[in-house]
Amino acid sequence: MKKTIGILAHVDAGKTTFAEQILYHTKSIRNRGRVDHKNAFLDNHRIERERGITVFSDQAVFEYNDSTYYLIDTPGHVDFSTEMERAIEVMDYAIIIISIIEGVQAHTETVWDILRKYNIPTFFFINKIDREGANIENVLKDISLKLTNDVCLIDESFNNGKMNESLTEFIAERDEELFEKYLEQGYEEELWLTSMKNQIKKGLIFPCISGSALQDIGIEEFIEKLDLLTYTEYKSDDEFRGRVYKIRHDEKGTKITYIKALSGSLKVKENLSYKENEEEFSEKCNQIRIYNGDKFVLADKAYAGEVFGVTGLSNFKIGDGIGALKEKVSYRIIPTLKSKLIFDNSINIKEVLTAFKILEEEDPGLNAIWDEDLQAMNVHIMGKIQLEVLREIVEERFNFKVEFGECEVLYKESILNAVNGCGHFEPLRHYAEVYLKLESGERNSGIVFKCECHVDDLGIGYQNLIASHIHERDHRGILTGSKVTDLKITLLNGRSHLKHTSGGDFREATYRALRQGLEQAENVLLEPFYRFKILVELDYIGKVLSDVQKLNGTFEIPETLGNKTLIRGRGPVSTFMNYPLDLIAFTKGTGSINLAFDGYDICHNAEEVIEKIGYNKNADKEYISSSIFCSKGQGYVVEAKEVRSHMHCL
Repeated sequence: MKKTIGILAHVDAGKTTFAEQILYHTKSIRNRGRVDHKNAFLDNHRIERERGITVFSDQAVFEYNDSTYYLIDTPGHVDFSTEMERAIEVMDYAIIIISIIEGVQAHTETVWDILRKYNIPTFFFINKIDREGANIENVLKDISLKLTNDVCLIDESFNNGKMNESLTEFIAERDEELFEKYLEQGYEEELWLTSMKNQIKKGLIFPCISGSALQDIGIEEFIEKLDLLTYTEYKSDDEFRGRVYKIRHDEKGTKITYIKALSGSLKVKENLSYKENEEEFSEKCNQIRIYNGDKFVLADKAYAGEVFGVTGLSNFKIGDGIGALKEKVSYRIIPTLKSKLIFDNSINIKEVLTAFKILEEEDPGLNAIWDEDLQAMNVHIMGKIQLEVLREIVEERFNFKVEFGECEVLYKESILNAVNGCGHFEPLRHYAEVYLKLESGERNSGIVFKCECHVDDLGIGYQNLIASHIHERDHRGILTGSKVTDLKITLLNGRSHLKHTSGGDFREATYRALRQGLEQAENVLLEPFYRFKILVELDYIGKVLSDVQKLNGTFEIPETLGNKTLIRGRGPVSTFMNYPLDLIAFTKGTGSINLAFDGYDICHNAEEVIEKIGYNKNADKEYISSSIFCSKGQGYVVEAKEVRSHMHCL
């Protein structure tokens, strides 16, 4: 049986030390490393060893009983949450490490929310029970309060497949059929064990074990129970389906595409197909690498349930389905900040662009785009620590130095009404015409495209080409030049010419139609929002509620929990991003706050932001709202407001 397990935690909860113990006890490594000794097996990058934090999601392999385990150690710092989420998507089971001293911390709640989004069965390990003041009951209460009531401590209640009365009742309460058998026949070991495994798999219960990773307490017991209570059902005789979850480049510059096989098998030299502009291409799998830390062994074939690296694939991206799986993952965690790249003029710009395109392949959230007009590049990031690490990576891998400007909020734009957009591109010996309908989409839906154009008016090939141009890049709004989102775009009509329509004509016409439509619409600026949970002593509730209002946030009716108050609400990233430091200061460390990205919504200070950014829509050479028509062999420009009356398809 093949199982992929992931280890997750808030930074400094002991996640990497726990992973070392697992690998040591399963004889995957001979010596246990330590973060503070800078020799942890899965922190094999210099930056990770020096900083003492996990930055990259690396994997190890170990055998236990009849199963092969692929263990993924994920970053615990919030700045690397995008890397963590990409790893979560391919896990069969997850293990959340919680420090018994700190309890459930802010990032732990984010981890939990992502695990629930992907429906990943989850175990808890309460770590550092050897520390003074350790209290397991307090942590269980914390888990019940902040994460789930369905947590069950199985330290003493479950041994060698046998359960005590409290655990059997806990399981029976969540299975009506089992509960009836329990009342009629009592406890049957095999039946209860099967039910417990299924309930864990379905996310109905979440087992919890305590111990100390550093002191090697409870580790072997955890491994035994994990192995007994988990199962997978991969089928290697089906058609190959896989998911790309990570991309890296080795020391020779070879691109490695990391895949989780979900069904079937993949052979070396086998071709894998992908689509580009509605045309199908294929690439050959040159090598299959099974990684264990930074080392790998070559395999001739990979099977369902395995996690492996492949060389030879240049066009597949993170999140792509591969083989018979075509759906791409839409990740929940996205960067909400940006920073300007600063580098010395002596460095060739092509060298910089090449480096950041490689880094963007490995972390798509960077979205590193060179603006030719401004001669500048911004990168999208999660926070300042990520910038520090990025600076070190660039110097280490590409041998030049960069700096970054101040972190700024990433804005987006949308519209509030429905308009039609016209685009016509007809210089001499070229021809394309596009007629679009633009409507406001649901918030955080992105861009949705559909076609209502008849094939008698425009061939299906050109219709698909227009769709690809809509999705091939981020399009700029007219208020700040920020990315346009939450649009429903419908192709109503279009025209081509049998002789003169050529490559790029429909790109020009599509971009012009989109821009012309935006200029007629009621445009709106969007900003990122946090969903927050603030837990403070009752004495501070007035101060917190006043702060939330000052920060342009909203809140629900507070909940009283003993001598503390839980406040849930929502507010702009721009005003709340530094509030955790203020909260810790005025509550003298007794208050806690969890901030989770909650999508985009209408900007609370749009006029101020628009004025500050100072975007001039008429000076943007990439997006033009006028169209080009042709008369008597000469092309001429028609301004946006007059285009409709010149269109051929209307």
